Amino acid sequence: MFKQMKTDYISWILLIGIILLFLEISLFDGGLLFSLALTIGFMYLGRKSYFRKIGKVMFWVGLFGTIITVLNMMIFKFFVVAILLYIVLVFYQSKQNPEVIKPVLTEPASLQDGLEKEPLVKAGHLLQNKWFGRQKTSDHIYEWNDINIQGGIGDTIVDLSNTILPKGEAVISIRHFIGNIQIFIPYDIELSIHHSVVAGRANIFQHQETKVFNQILSYQTAEYQNAAQKVKIITSVITGDIEVKRI
Repeated sequence: MFKQMKTDYISWILLIGIILLFLEISLFDGGLLFSLALTIGFMYLGRKSYFRKIGKVMFWVGLFGTIITVLNMMIFKFFVVAILLYIVLVFYQSKQNPEVIKPVLTEPASLQDGLEKEPLVKAGHLLQNKWFGRQKTSDHIYEWNDINIQGGIGDTIVDLSNTILPKGEAVISIRHFIGNIQIFIPYDIELSIHHSVVAGRANIFQHQETKVFNQILSYQTAEYQNAAQKVKIITSVITGDIEVKRI
């Protein structure tokens, strides 16, 4: 049954499990402020006489006690729960309302103040680093730039049917904590993929891996080495699915 669970369910269980873990950090209420003042006092006195053995013991006992006390304070649990609930809410909303990122084309930067500098052209980017949220390449024709992004929670969709790939090797590098990755490849483009995952599924053309746990998957099409146009994909996720298909 566990092996048949969708990766989205694993993502939700992971998030809710983190919330429950922090909810169970403490079952005691009373005397926390007194305990906090006492442990801070131990740290202060121990720091003043840290050169002595008793000072070292008092400092580390005070530090350990302060950490335990803070973890048991209601305000700490409130902020932790509030942040985690916000993460869950954003994750749900990102599933419902995908964000479309349109590329921004920039002109070459000119030389400034007459100083001799090596001319550089600032390249645009198709996608961006995001902590939360779903993103995808434009549904309209766009200019290609290699993709190198990392994200926290959310899905990423890359559709190469709306762009013209340059001669040589185009690179797509995506790193995720929690989220699915979809990449759509034209039929005349050769492909190499290197995918690392802790828990998820993989669907690469006709090849399916329904349960992938802490594995590295590497594939390439037969004519990849000799192809004039090809795409190299490097992806890694903690939990999430990857789908690569022809379009």
